[in-house]
Amino acid sequence: MTRLELLRSPVTAVVLVAAAWLIFVPLFKIEPRYLPALSTVALDGLSVWRDLVAGFCRTLVETALGFALGAAFGIAFGVVFAYARIIERAIFPIFVALQTIPVIAFGAIVVIWFGNTILAKVVIAFYLAFFPITVNTLRGLQASDPQRIALMRSFGASRFQLFLKLALPSAAPTIMVGLKLGVSLSLAGAIVGEWFGDTVGLGVMLLQALYFEQVTRVWVLVVACGALGTLLYGGLALIERRYVWWRAD
Repeated sequence: MTRLELLRSPVTAVVLVAAAWLIFVPLFKIEPRYLPALSTVALDGLSVWRDLVAGFCRTLVETALGFALGAAFGIAFGVVFAYARIIERAIFPIFVALQTIPVIAFGAIVVIWFGNTILAKVVIAFYLAFFPITVNTLRGLQASDPQRIALMRSFGASRFQLFLKLALPSAAPTIMVGLKLGVSLSLAGAIVGEWFGDTVGLGVMLLQALYFEQVTRVWVLVVACGALGTLLYGGLALIERRYVWWRAD
């Protein structure tokens, strides 16, 4: 690995942030209620590592399931909207209106419907994830080069061949942007869903820490949530680098 690649590595950024946290908090005598020392946060995390691991795994499952549903429905609706303008004009405004509903209000309705179950958290994660994926799929498919379309039609390409060999590959980078945004939002949805009542999850631990004003524990959970979000986003980034390495333009 070259020096430039090392500087651009996400691991380097994490190490630099951790080093700054470790050095500047005691150096500038920052009060713990604003930012506890990194060593204090680490020790507190170790003291509850079993609950932390259980909560991490539970929130990961809720996020992954909600994101998978959001990706499936989002890409499907994006394709339908791109090739059936009547359906887009009829249904897409409803999707936009649904996104104006605060997640807290929507979450309360979902919990009333499904109870305090993992399904409720998955539905809330799905609710936040599917819209940006739908929009990016639609915009990506609509951005296909008309000249390339005309060229393939001149060679007798069918509508399905145009979609499979031109529109979908051209839209793939834009769809990946929607997927990376959707996975972050699905994590937020899973955490918020756990606030409505549960016994396991990072959101549950965060709510408890806020209730008892455990500032250090809050920072432990902030780091844990950030690590989970980075893991999910990084996984999609690796998939994009491996399978969608070209640019939309």
